[in-house]
Amino acid sequence: MELIINVKQAGRKHALFEKQVIEIDDIGKQPTLKELINAVVKQQVITYNSKPSEKNLIPFLTDKQMAAQASGGKIGFGSIYNEQKADVVKAQGTALQAFEDGIYAVFANDEELTSLSRQLDLSHETVITFIRLTFLAGSYW
Repeated sequence: MELIINVKQAGRKHALFEKQVIEIDDIGKQPTLKELINAVVKQQVITYNSKPSEKNLIPFLTDKQMAAQASGGKIGFGSIYNEQKADVVKAQGTALQAFEDGIYAVFANDEELTSLSRQLDLSHETVITFIRLTFLAGSYW
């Protein structure tokens, strides 16, 4: 099943991912938010774990790669220094807990999804947006 996702962070000018199409497990046309989050996390963990751990002797980026990464606000070589593979079940649990704790918000098109048990209608045009929220530190006297 193909899904269109945006990933944004509060306070950033540009989205981290803008209308990126990802392939997830088939979860039906009316999954719950919990099923959707689990499917997206599983796909992302599989993608992360499949990245090569080899290191280039002299890493370089082309002008095209730098321009594409600059539009997202960060330029990097994509190196993974931690060679330990991510655990799908643990990552899913962490993602669900983070949602319940208000670390990020999820929108289907322009409608905020606030409950993990909420069913949503997915079509090939539905855009799912994840917004990572930023909390300010400080205190009042």
